[in-house]
Order: sequence, then structure tokens, then C-alpha cells
Amino acid sequence: MNEATPKAQVSSVLQDPSARAVATVYANAFLGAVGDGDVAGQLEELGSFIEGVVDANPDFAAILLSQMLSKDEKVALLDRVLPGHGSEILQNFLRVLASHDRLELLPLVAEEAQLEFETRSGRQRVQVTTAKPLSGEELEKITQSLKAKLPFEPVVDPQVDPSVIGGLVIQIGNEIHDGSVKTRLKSLRGRLQQRSLHEIQSGRDRFSHPEGD
Repeated sequence: MNEATPKAQVSSVLQDPSARAVATVYANAFLGAVGDGDVAGQLEELGSFIEGVVDANPDFAAILLSQMLSKDEKVALLDRVLPGHGSEILQNFLRVLASHDRLELLPLVAEEAQLEFETRSGRQRVQVTTAKPLSGEELEKITQSLKAKLPFEPVVDPQVDPSVIGGLVIQIGNEIHDGSVKTRLKSLRGRLQQRSLHEIQSGRDRFSHPEGD
């Protein structure tokens, strides 16, 4: 039987509700290893390794994620491949993940590390969803507007969802501010339905209790 593809394996693992919690632990460990060093540079290097090495070389990724290799064998493989490629911090961190058989969490670890770095820097990710892709000018205008209204430096993450129709859906953490046309129309329908029901009920009451009865 053929082994599942690396991306399918990673996707399956990341669907586990506990995966993000575990990734957060490793993300904090990575940031701790960087300490007062160039965190932004180390995060960029980590992202480049994922994109330029793991994603770009599916055969190599399959070997790293294979259950046919032991933890020690994966560490040994990294020891043969990594020297001369990447910082000592990155190399040591990858060895730690391999020794704990957690290499499949690498993309999620990188994501959590980036989010934590932004939070520590007084910034926070703000997801802005629109029906169509924003132009550079539109994105800058929204960013400046958010800066003026929020108590932190927003890092805008633009998303596209045609069902939004128009307007914006802004998500900050678990809080959603939905100003889309779709939601406004839904709200209007709800108010009209309530008004219609009220008028129907009022009419029934009048027929049930005629004036002068």
C-alpha cells in the first residue's frame, strides 16, 4: 500500500484539535531559542525552509514524515542534510521536532510563532474579508482606518469570499465585525419578518376583540 502524500498527512494531523496547542508549545520554544536575537529574520528563515525545501521537495518531505523511519533516523537524516544550510537555531529546532516526531506540525508551528511574535511586538492579526481582492490602495486605506480605531498595530490579512457580496467582514481573534451586504440584507429580512408577524398578530387580536364588545 502506498503511503499517504506529505500534504495529506499534514492536513490530517492539523485537523486534530490538540495540534494547535502542541504547536504553540513548540512555537514558544522556538522564540525562546531566538531570545533577543533577530526574531523576524529567524521566522523568515523558518518560512523559507518550509516553502523552499519541504514544499518544493515532496520526496524529501515524504521521508521526513514517513512512519517507516524512527525518530533517530530522521534526526540522522537532518544531520546529513542541514549543515551549511540555515542557521544553527533553525537546525537545532528541526532536530528537536524530529526527535519528538513532530515534524508534521512544522507549518503550524511557524504560523503560531509568527502570531506570537506579532502579539509580543504590540501587533495583532486582523482578517479582512471582501467579495473581491483588494487593491493596494484599498488595503492601505483599510489598514490606516484600523490603526486609528484599534489599540494595537493591526497586521491585515486580506481574504476573499464571493458570498460576502459587498462590504467588509473583519475578524480580530474570535471577535467578528460583519458589515457585509449579505449580513445587512439578512438582518433586514429578519426585521421585515418580525414586523409582518407583529401586524398579523395585531390583526388577529382586533378580530378576536371587536371594539365595543
